[in-house]
Formats: sequence, structure tokens, C-alpha cells
Amino acid sequence: MASERNQRVWQVVARIPEGKVATYGQIAALAGLPGRSAARQVGYALSALSEDTQVPWHRVVNAKGQVSLRADPERPDYQRWLLEAEGVAFGLGGVLDLARYRWKDEP
Repeated sequence: MASERNQRVWQVVARIPEGKVATYGQIAALAGLPGRSAARQVGYALSALSEDTQVPWHRVVNAKGQVSLRADPERPDYQRWLLEAEGVAFGLGGVLDLARYRWKDEP
């Protein structure tokens, strides 16, 4: 059974539309996670998702607009590939334009 924290994170991430991204810190704030390690807690919650999840975990990037390193060495570019398939473009150094692609949570 997933923790309440994980459930809150997953519910927020599930709202990110195709072609948009959110940062770990942004998700933490929207999920109401307190503290300096809140963004890291988002990462832990996303890593707890099952392989067949419908939660669009790939739409969460770091504060620099980059894909964070994954624990799975077999698929290092998988997240970037999924985002590019949704129309998200990466610039030099694998950085995406947060001003263009950042999701603005609206009621």
C-alpha cells in the first residue's frame, strides 16, 4: 500500500498535461510536502511507481530543466525520449525551456 505522501505526489503528477513538465520542487509544493528535502521526496515517490503506471512520471524534471539521472542504466534516455514524443524540445546540454514548457497548475 502506498503512503499518503506518495499518493499526494502521484495525484499532482497525474494532472500534468501532455507536452508540459513540472519540477520536483513544484510538485512538492502542490502536494503540500514540507521541508528542505521535499523535492527529493517527490523523486522517491516517483521511483516507487510500478512499471505499468499511468502516472506520467516522465513529465517531472529538475529545477534546471533537465532530466535527472535514473537508477536504470539500461534506459538512460528513456525519459527524454518520452518527452520528445510529446513535443518537448531540448536545447544544448539537454536543457528544456521551462518558460515554455512548465505546467501552470490551474483549477
